[in-house]
Amino acid sequence: MTDKKPSFFKRLFGGDAPAQPPVPPAETPAPPPVTPVAPPSEVPSARPPLPGPPETTPDYIEAVEEAAHARQPEPAAPVPAPPASAATEPKGWFARLASGLKRSSDQLTGSITAVFTKRKLDAATLEELEDVLIQADLGIETATAITETLRRDRFDRDVSGEDVRAVLAAEVEKVLGPVARPLEIDGTQKPFIILMIGVNGSGKTTTIGKLAQKYAGEGRSVMLAAGDTFRAAAIEQLQIWGDRTGAQVISRPAGADASGLAFDAVTQARAEGRDVLIIDTAGRLQNRDELMNELEKVIRVIKKVDPSAPHATLLTLDATTGQNALKQVEIFGKRAGVTGLVMTKLDGTARGGILVAIARQFGLPVHFIGVGEGVGDLEPFTASEFAQAIAGRD
Repeated sequence: MTDKKPSFFKRLFGGDAPAQPPVPPAETPAPPPVTPVAPPSEVPSARPPLPGPPETTPDYIEAVEEAAHARQPEPAAPVPAPPASAATEPKGWFARLASGLKRSSDQLTGSITAVFTKRKLDAATLEELEDVLIQADLGIETATAITETLRRDRFDRDVSGEDVRAVLAAEVEKVLGPVARPLEIDGTQKPFIILMIGVNGSGKTTTIGKLAQKYAGEGRSVMLAAGDTFRAAAIEQLQIWGDRTGAQVISRPAGADASGLAFDAVTQARAEGRDVLIIDTAGRLQNRDELMNELEKVIRVIKKVDPSAPHATLLTLDATTGQNALKQVEIFGKRAGVTGLVMTKLDGTARGGILVAIARQFGLPVHFIGVGEGVGDLEPFTASEFAQAIAGRD
């Protein structure tokens, strides 16, 4: 019998192939290795582990965070804070005024710069400038005065936008100077009664709060009357201002008679010898005759207690209303005897020039202007500062 031919492995290596281990059945896979659990003494925290997967337990998380923290480099020494810049320091009044009037001044001065592309001042340029000034709500008379000044002094000569802004500031100050008068509190009148009037949303109640804080800061005893009985929110708002300033607030439930409230407030303020009584009223449109009649009734009732009162009737004007403010001054002046103006929200409009038109047409004192919601954003009116700010000059 012929010998069996050696296998290829034996011929190649000179020996038999190693025995193959038995393959385990597919249905019985090898179990995963078991991770030994550390004894309790080796656990980083002494607290017992909570049930659940180890990676979600507080002990495990705490251990990981501690290990990660240990790998972090030493923190660098803290960098000293830079000194406060001018942008973070409290702004003075002129800076707040210029910032509040920025929309008005940017639009006005931008239009002026666009007009003066020529080097020589001619009739066509003056006509364009006059249109720009009228569109900025400065009024026809003021616009004409500015262009006539330039015609007289600089016609057919080199002129720049800065030259025009200087003339603009000077002319605006000339118009506003006579009406920039502070509100004087007559100490012989106890109380000195201020009646606040105006259309809806003009800022009467907020202005009252700011005035209350101003007068309380001067050491005067102040009383407030929540005469806007149509709005519960106005009553609450005035009460908050009263709490802030220490001023007593006379109020009635919403819907109560406003004239009766005014009567009670004046009577009580006189009996207590208050220095200042500020009476709020409901906002009303100047073209609503029945609402203007109600305002006249409030004034008549006040005079029954003190014939000389109200000693100041302040009309709050929202600068964003533009030309409509002229009509408000006219009608409220006739129906309520306005003695002075408070211009609010100059920071929310590009139509701040309307104050110039109002001053030229009516000549009423402008006591305060507002350029924001803060207490410090309502200040006595100064013609020179307003003129420089609206002309975009430092």
